[in-house]
Amino acid sequence: MYLKSIEIQGFKSFANKIEFKFHNGITAIVGPNGSGKSNVADAVRWVLGEQKIKQLRGHSMQDVIFAGTEMRRPLGFAYVAITLDNSDHVLPVSYDEVTVARRLYRSGESEYMINGLPCRLRDINEMFYDTGIGKEGYSIIGQGQIDRILSNKPEDRRELFDEAAGIVKFKRRKMAAVRKLDSEKENLVRIGDILSELERQVGPLEKQSQKAKIYLDTREEMKGLEVNVFLMDNQANTARLEELEEKEDIARDDLEEARERYDLAGEEYQKIQEEISGTDRRIGETRDRIAGADIVRSKLEADISLFEEQISSARQTMEHYEGRRTRLQDQIGRQQQEYDATRARTEAMGQELERLRRSRREAFDSLCNIQARALQANDRLEQARNGLLHIIEERGSLKSRQAGLAARQEENRRRREELAQRIDRIQDSEQEQEQKIREYQDQFEEISGRIVRLRQEQKETAEAIDSKKPLLTAADQDLRRVQLAYHQEKSRLDALINMTERYEGFGGSVRRVMEEKKREPGLIGVVADLFKTDQKYETAIEVALGGRIQNIVTDNSATAGRMIRMLKDRKAGRATFLPLSDIQGGQGFRDPQVLGEEGVIGPADSLLQTEQRFRPVASYLLGRIIIVDTYDRAVSIRRKYGSRISMVTLEGEQFTPGGAISGGSFRSGGNLLGRRREMAELRDRIARYEEEQDRIEDRIEEIKKDRTDLRARAETLRMELQRCVLAQNTARMNIITEQEKQKESADSREEILKEQQELEAQTAALEEELKAAGRAISQSGSREETLTGDADSLEEELDALQQAETDQQAVVSKWELELQKADQQAAYERQNADRIREELEGLREEMTEAEEGIRAARQSIAEKEKAIAETRSGMDRGSSEREKEKALLRRWQEQREDLDVRQKKCFSDREKLAARTASLDKELLRLTSAEERIREKVDSLVSYMWEEYGLTMSEAAALRDPSLTDLTAMRAQVGKLKRRIKDLGSVNVNAIEEYRELMERYTFQKRQYDDLTDATGKLEKIIEELDEAMRRQFKEEFQKIMTEFDRVFKELFGGGSGRLELMEDMDILEAGVRVIAQPPGKKLQNMMQLSGGEKALTAISLLFAIQNLKPSPFCLLDEIEAALDESNVTRFSGYLHKLTEHTQFIVITHRRGTMEEADRLYGITMQEKGVSALVSVSLVEASLDD
Repeated sequence: MYLKSIEIQGFKSFANKIEFKFHNGITAIVGPNGSGKSNVADAVRWVLGEQKIKQLRGHSMQDVIFAGTEMRRPLGFAYVAITLDNSDHVLPVSYDEVTVARRLYRSGESEYMINGLPCRLRDINEMFYDTGIGKEGYSIIGQGQIDRILSNKPEDRRELFDEAAGIVKFKRRKMAAVRKLDSEKENLVRIGDILSELERQVGPLEKQSQKAKIYLDTREEMKGLEVNVFLMDNQANTARLEELEEKEDIARDDLEEARERYDLAGEEYQKIQEEISGTDRRIGETRDRIAGADIVRSKLEADISLFEEQISSARQTMEHYEGRRTRLQDQIGRQQQEYDATRARTEAMGQELERLRRSRREAFDSLCNIQARALQANDRLEQARNGLLHIIEERGSLKSRQAGLAARQEENRRRREELAQRIDRIQDSEQEQEQKIREYQDQFEEISGRIVRLRQEQKETAEAIDSKKPLLTAADQDLRRVQLAYHQEKSRLDALINMTERYEGFGGSVRRVMEEKKREPGLIGVVADLFKTDQKYETAIEVALGGRIQNIVTDNSATAGRMIRMLKDRKAGRATFLPLSDIQGGQGFRDPQVLGEEGVIGPADSLLQTEQRFRPVASYLLGRIIIVDTYDRAVSIRRKYGSRISMVTLEGEQFTPGGAISGGSFRSGGNLLGRRREMAELRDRIARYEEEQDRIEDRIEEIKKDRTDLRARAETLRMELQRCVLAQNTARMNIITEQEKQKESADSREEILKEQQELEAQTAALEEELKAAGRAISQSGSREETLTGDADSLEEELDALQQAETDQQAVVSKWELELQKADQQAAYERQNADRIREELEGLREEMTEAEEGIRAARQSIAEKEKAIAETRSGMDRGSSEREKEKALLRRWQEQREDLDVRQKKCFSDREKLAARTASLDKELLRLTSAEERIREKVDSLVSYMWEEYGLTMSEAAALRDPSLTDLTAMRAQVGKLKRRIKDLGSVNVNAIEEYRELMERYTFQKRQYDDLTDATGKLEKIIEELDEAMRRQFKEEFQKIMTEFDRVFKELFGGGSGRLELMEDMDILEAGVRVIAQPPGKKLQNMMQLSGGEKALTAISLLFAIQNLKPSPFCLLDEIEAALDESNVTRFSGYLHKLTEHTQFIVITHRRGTMEEADRLYGITMQEKGVSALVSVSLVEASLDD
C-alpha cells in the first residue's frame, strides 16, 4: 500500500485545485519560506481527522478555509482528499483503491467520505488502526512530533510508542469498554434506586391489597343480605300499597259527591259576590272623586303660598344685585389706571433690552472673528507638519520602490515564459471537460424531472395520509358517542319493558287482575295503557286522573264482576273497574265561559288520544277538569269564578272544588301514562343508533384501508426518491467537479492572457518608474526645508490670536450679565400687567351678571302675581262639584248593606259544605301521601340496589335466599358488616391490581439488575484481559524498539549509544518514556542536555527505528531535519533512502542534501500573493537525459 495522490482545494493558501501524484521512493516538496509547503502536511493531518486547531496552526476551524487576498474573494469551503493504493488489502476494505476525503463549509457544516460515500470520523480511524497512519500515528512527522519527543515530559512521547507497539486499538477498545462499564454502573445504580423505591412500595401496597380483598369479601356478603332485606321490604311495601289504594278509591268517590254540592252553593255565592263587587266599585269610584277634589283644593292653596314667597325672594335678590353693581363700577375705574401705568413701564424696559442685545451681539461677533482666524492658523500649521511627515515617508518609500522595481523586471521575464507553457496545457483539457459536462447534465436533468414528479406525488400522498387522521379521529368519536347513547337508551328500554310487563308502579290488586288477561278476554286493560297524550300534557293528565289511572277497563259489567269475585276469593285487595257497556260519558265542561280565559288549554278529556270506543271512559274520568298552563293563571281563574272549578296545571298543581290546592314535586319515574310513548320513542332512537353505528364502522374500515394503501405507496415513493436523490447528487457532483475544472481552466487562461498583457506593459513602465523615483528623491529635500520655515512662523501667529480670544471672551461675559438683569425686570413688569388685565376682565364679567340678575328678578315678580289670580278662580269652581258627589255616595252605601245580609246567609251554607269537602280532601291527601311515601321508599330501595350493586328488580329477585327469613337478624348483620367496612378505613380497591403490576415491575427490574451485575463483571474481566494483553505486547514491542533505536542511533551518529527507559513506579500502560543518548566521545546523558542538532538527530533516530520495526505504508516528513548540519543531513537523507524499500516518503524540506536524495521534486511557489502554486520536475528523467 502507498499514497497515490493528494488533492487540495480551498485549504489555507491553496485557493485553486491542486493535485499531487506520488510514486514509490522519495518525493520532496520544496519552496521558499512562506510559500505554503507546510500546508500540505496540515492538509493530510486534517483529512485524517485532526480536530485540534492548534495542531493546524490556526485559531478556529474556519481558518483552514482560503480567506481571500486583495485580488481574490474568500472561498466557501475547504476540500482535501488522499488516495491510497490498497491492492495488497492492508486496509480492511474490499477496494483496491481507497480515497479518504474531508470537506468543511464556512457555515460550519462538515463531512467525511470514503470513496465518495459519507462516513463517520470513527470509520476512518478504525480503518487505519495499527497502520501508523492517522493524526496520532507516525506517518506524519513534523516539528510538533519532534517537539513532543524532545519534551521534558516523558509522558508526551507515550502516544508514539503506543502506536508503534500496536496497542492503540486495544486502548480504544478498553476506553469503549470502560465507558460501557461506567454506563452499566450508572444503570445499576439507577435500577438499584428503582428497586429500593419498589421495595418501599411493596409492603404498604401488599397491606392495601389484603385490605381490599377483605373489603370485597365483606361487601359481597353484605350484598347478599341487603338484597334479601330489600326483597322482603319490597314485598311488605307492595301489600301496604294495595291496602292504601282501596281506601283511596272510597275516599275519592265521597269527595266527588261533596264537591258537586259545594259547586252549586258556590254558584249562588258567586252571583251575590258579583253584585257586591259592582256596588263596592261604585262606592270606591265616588270616594275617589271626592278625595280627588279635596286634594286639588289643597294643592291650589299651597301653590298660592309658594307664589307669594317667590315674589318676596325675587325682590330681595334685585336689591342685592343693584348694590353690587355700584361697587363694581368703582373697582373697574381704579384697576384701569393701574394697568395703564404698568404698560408704560413695560415699553420702556423693552427699549433698554434691545440696546443691551445689540452691544452683546457686537462683542460676540468680534469673538467669533478672532476664533475663526485662530482656527485657520492652526489648520495651516497642521498642514505644514503633515507635509513634512509625508515628505520623509515618501522619500523612504521611493528608495524601497527603486530596489523593488529592479527585482520585478527579472521576475516578469521568467513569468512570461511559464505562462506560455500553461496556456498550451489548458487548451488541451478544455475540450475533454466540455464533453463530460454535456453527458452529466443530460443525466442530471432526467433524474431531476423524475425527483420533481416523485416529490409531488409524495407530498400528495402525505397530505392524503394526514387528511385521514382527523377523519378517523372524528369517526372514532362519533362511534363512541353513538355506542354510549345506544347502550343508555337500550338499558332504559329494557327497564321500561320489564316494568310494563310486570305492571310495576300499579297496585298489587291491579297486577293480579292483569295476570288474568290471557285467560279473560273481556279484560281490555288499565286506563294508563289505553290513553295517550302529548308529552307536555302527561304530568297534568296523570295528576288529574290520580289513582284512577289504575282503573281497569272491561267489556261489560259481567267481566268486572268475575274479577271482583276473584280478588275477594284470593284476598288480593280491591280494584276499580270501568265496564264499557255501562260507562256513560259526561256532557262536557258545563261553563264554556271559563274555556275562553287566558291560559286555559282545554278540558282534560279533549287532550287524550284513544280509540273512539274509549271516549266515554275519558269523558267520565276527566270531562269536568280543565288544564291550565301555569299556577298563577289558575289562581286568577279561581278568584274570578270561585272554587267550583277543578283545574290542573302543566306542572301538576291541582285545584279541587272547595278551595284545596295540591302541589309540589312530581314523583320521578311514576309517569305511567307516558311509559308506552317513551318505549316507542326509545325503540325508534335505538334503531337509528344501530343504523348510524353500522355506517360509522363501515366508514372507519374504509378510512383505515385507504390509509394503509397510502402508507404503502408512500414507502415505495420514499425508497424510489432516495435512489433518485442519490443518483442526482452523484450527477450534480460530477457536473460541479467538471464545471469547476472548466472554470478553473477558463479562469486560468484568462488570467494568464491578462497577466501576459500586464507583464508586457509593466516591463515598459518599469524603466520610466525607476527614473521618476530618482528625480522625486532629489526634489523632496528642497520641499522639506521650505515647509520647516512656514511651520515656525505659523506657531507665532497662533499664540497671538489665542491671547486676543481670551480678552474678547471677558467682554462678551460682561454684556451677558447686564442683559440677564434687564430681562428679569422686564419679565416682572409683563407679569404684573397680565395680572391687572385678568382682574379687569373678571370685574366686567361680574358687572354683566349683576345687571342680568336685576332683569330676571323683575320678570319673575310679574309672572308669579298673574299665577296667583288664576289659581283662586279654579278653587271656587271645585267646591260645587264636591257637594254633588257626597249625595251620590250615601245612596250606594245603603244598597251595599242589603247585599251583605244576603251574602252572610249563603256563606254559612257554603262553609258547612266546604268543611265536609276539606275533611274528605284531607283524608284523600293523607292516603295519597302515605302511598307516595311508600312508593318513594320502594324507588329509593330500587335506586340503592342499582347504584350500590348495579342490580335491577328482576336481577335482585334471582338472588333471593328462601332460608333467610329473620329480617331483624339480617338488618343487624348488615349493620355489623357496614361497621366492619368502616373500621377498614379508606380502601383502595385498585390495590389488588396495582400490587400485581408492582410485583411484575419489581421482578422485571430485579432481573435487569441481575443481568447488569453479570454484564458489569464480564466487562471488568474484558478490561483486565485487555490490560494484560496490552502490557504483554507493549513490553515485547518496547524491547524491540529500544534495541532498534540503539542500532539506528549508532548508524546515524557514527557511534555512541541510545537507550529508552520507562518511568519507575508507574503502570507500564501509563508510564512515560525517557530517552537517554550518548553521542560518540560524550558521556551518557539525558536528551535535554544535548545540543539542538544532536537532539533533532536523536529524535529522528527514534522515528526511523519505529519505521524499521513497523513500517507505515507512507510517511510524510515536514522539515524534521531543519536543525541538522550538512554532514548530519547527508546521513539523514542516506538512511532515508534505505527505508524506501518498505515505506514511501514525502519530504517537505529546504535542505539541499535531502533534495538530492529525492526521486521527484514538487515546487511550491507563491506567484500570486497569498495563493500557493505547484511545479513538478522528475529528477530521474533529468538524469537519464544527461
